Amino acid sequence: MDGAIAGAVGSVALNVVTYLDMALRARPASNTPEESAQRLAEMLHVGLGPEDRAANRRSGLGPLLGYATGVLSGAALTLTGLRRLPGPVAAGLFGAGAMLASDGTLTALGVTDPRRWSRTDWLTDIVPHLAYGVAAVVTLGQLGRGRCRR
Repeated sequence: MDGAIAGAVGSVALNVVTYLDMALRARPASNTPEESAQRLAEMLHVGLGPEDRAANRRSGLGPLLGYATGVLSGAALTLTGLRRLPGPVAAGLFGAGAMLASDGTLTALGVTDPRRWSRTDWLTDIVPHLAYGVAAVVTLGQLGRGRCRR
């Protein structure tokens, strides 16, 4: 349970850093969340309805898929024992693990190909995932302190 909570907090941190980057650099939002929702619906043979409604469903499903990835990554990463590592190492590995889960899924769905990314593309992906890792590790630490020790 702690890992899922840490993953949710990490997901919020990732989104805050992403939106801050968009605001500072005036860059547009990525269409990968909506595209991944579309590809996943196609793979599962699930119709999203007429295009006007399908576009709205993709807009809602895309971010939800991102949160699901973040929560599940947090839960999975806590099972690996990474939380016992020094904080900065654990944060880097948590961020890398979440990035691998996210980018691996997007690559498998055919939404993106990291081999074609520019240096800026990589930084735009790495920095928010590092924020995810830091927030998740700090949250795990705080959750661990709140327990009664016997």
